[in-house]
Amino acid sequence: MKEREELLDSEELEELNENDGQKLKIKDVIKVLIIVVAIVLLIGFFVKPIIVEGASMNPTLQDDDYLLISRQSYTFGEPERGDIIVFPHHESTEDSLYIKRVIAIPGDHLEIHDGNVYINGELQYEDYIKSGAITEGYVNLVIPEGQVFVMGDNRENSSDSRYFGTVNIEEVTGEVFVRLWPLSEIGRP
Repeated sequence: MKEREELLDSEELEELNENDGQKLKIKDVIKVLIIVVAIVLLIGFFVKPIIVEGASMNPTLQDDDYLLISRQSYTFGEPERGDIIVFPHHESTEDSLYIKRVIAIPGDHLEIHDGNVYINGELQYEDYIKSGAITEGYVNLVIPEGQVFVMGDNRENSSDSRYFGTVNIEEVTGEVFVRLWPLSEIGRP
């Protein structure tokens, strides 16, 4: 009889262990789900994916390139010359974004004439624009505080600060920090 009691006790114990194991599994799944949701929300706060539409940033960026932008790049600083930034397109009825390169920052004296760009009197060597491309237009201005002057790398096919003026730094959505697609071009553009 004692053996039967011990046998029942071990069966009951085994059943209890199975129930505890199932409870533990459910708790583990819930913990993993909470962690995944937290990571997704955190990433969404810091990073935003975008797809390039158009040719204004050729040859650096191509139509349909898949990019990630850092939403927090300028939380503790300001854009620098050469940064590729994303900001709202105010002339559009959609929530579309522009992707352009920062050419001049607050306080810079920018001149564009004779197909060349000068910052503070120095001719700029822009190896990111298409070979033989010229920068059309005439600009002679000091960039105001809180503003940046932006242009597309495809100077002959870009709506940029030459046409719509400087961009308010507070309106910048973020800085492009990595290209994910196409895979052959993965990395910092």
